Amino acid sequence: MRRSFDELMAEALAAPVVGWDFSWLDGRATEQRPSWGYQRQLGARLATVSAALDIYTGGGEVLDGVPSFPPTMAATESWPPNAALATRRLGPRGVVVIRTRDEPPLPFAAEAFDLVTSRHPITVWWSEIARMLRPGGTYFAQHPGPATVCELVESVMGPHPELGAHLQPAVQRADAQAAGLQIVDLRMEKLRAEFFDIGAVVYFLRKLIWTVPDFTVEPYYGRLRALHDIIEADGRFVTHPTRVLVEARKPG
Repeated sequence: MRRSFDELMAEALAAPVVGWDFSWLDGRATEQRPSWGYQRQLGARLATVSAALDIYTGGGEVLDGVPSFPPTMAATESWPPNAALATRRLGPRGVVVIRTRDEPPLPFAAEAFDLVTSRHPITVWWSEIARMLRPGGTYFAQHPGPATVCELVESVMGPHPELGAHLQPAVQRADAQAAGLQIVDLRMEKLRAEFFDIGAVVYFLRKLIWTVPDFTVEPYYGRLRALHDIIEADGRFVTHPTRVLVEARKPG
């Protein structure tokens, strides 16, 4: 039975959005994953170092999915509910979770880590990453790419021709090199995501707050209603996430 726009909206607005668990979207949305298998590669790298740091760890879900950690393992998160969730999840496994501000510097000494990682960071602090890495250390991350889910963003906000231009691989390469890091691997994939009801869209926008900055329903009510009508007519709304795999090394 189809539910009304108002019913779907009310359900999505009542759903908790703490952490990086997306199981609420099961059966309501799908998203293709990049071919490189970030979490698997993350686990392999963590097994070979003595000290590592994960930035923007969210609720710790991605980090908790790896089999083992190095002797020194730290993680940072800036949103208090996520930091508390990550502490409960990762603390028993020996990970020190630190709540930080959404800006550098991070509370770690220079050259403290062999490996710094991040999955979908809001901002990449290249100079800070370079400062914390030991000579020969590695930054390994999966970043959002340029124009990610642009069809969804423009359906809600209107045209954004320069959406995510600062996330272009060439720009990321230049920023890393300006911080003194050498790019080892840099590749991008354009993927496919489908939303099957407007509640899934609203939940997604509430959870990934950078997609439509400071998202609330009221300013976009008319556009969301129009998007609901499209989904009702077509059975889905298709958009395209982009992801960038980054591996950079500090010379030494």
